[in-house]
Amino acid sequence: MYNVIVSGACGRMGKEVISKLSENANLKVVCGVDKQGTNPDFPIYPNASSIKDDADIIIDFSQVHLSLDMLEYAKEKNIPIVIATTGFNMEQEKIIEKYSKTIPVFKSANMSFDINLMCKILSKLAPLLSNSDIEITETHHRNKIDAPSGTALLLANSINNALGGKMKYVYNRHDLSQKRENDEIGFSSIRGGNIVGEHTVQFFGPYETFEIKHTSYSRSVFAEGAIKAAEFMIGKPAGLYSMNDLV
Repeated sequence: MYNVIVSGACGRMGKEVISKLSENANLKVVCGVDKQGTNPDFPIYPNASSIKDDADIIIDFSQVHLSLDMLEYAKEKNIPIVIATTGFNMEQEKIIEKYSKTIPVFKSANMSFDINLMCKILSKLAPLLSNSDIEITETHHRNKIDAPSGTALLLANSINNALGGKMKYVYNRHDLSQKRENDEIGFSSIRGGNIVGEHTVQFFGPYETFEIKHTSYSRSVFAEGAIKAAEFMIGKPAGLYSMNDLV
């Protein structure tokens, strides 16, 4: 059995991961990391530098600053890390890529198999609908911090890569006083209630609209995906891995 550190252990996703790991025969939570909170079964440390337990893998569902601290810890201890946190900027993404040359890093903006299938479908659709206006709408619970969601960006990148990287992303039309250009992917973010996650991609043509949509009803799907990723990463060499490798 392999020991797991859960980063962001007291958050919604951290708790879901811990619950699912309690049913797993191969992985066991040895400790958690979070700025506040407790667990009767194992210690919760406030930061990476406080960790006193040895582990074989880290599952990170936290916030950007803690995620980067855990990445540094993973490098120091030479253990693999699964990063499911979103909201990294370009410079931080480069840091993650740099560390992956030393340790195995699994990173995905969404741990759902179906979302990654959606990415593959979009990469096939986009060239066929290249003359369409493309809009991505994402809806999440009121406590989600980053916008647009990492999943929305993941979907957009799948489209953009399929179109040769020529598209530009428009996040806020409120400040724009101009008509839409042909090379845009527009984003709309909605926050409210307890919605787990909903993503809709629309291709608007002159006479018809093509729409593809994914709705998550439970956080369990993301927790299970992260756990599968953790099992997959045990014993892997240094490198940057994604759901494409797992699928």
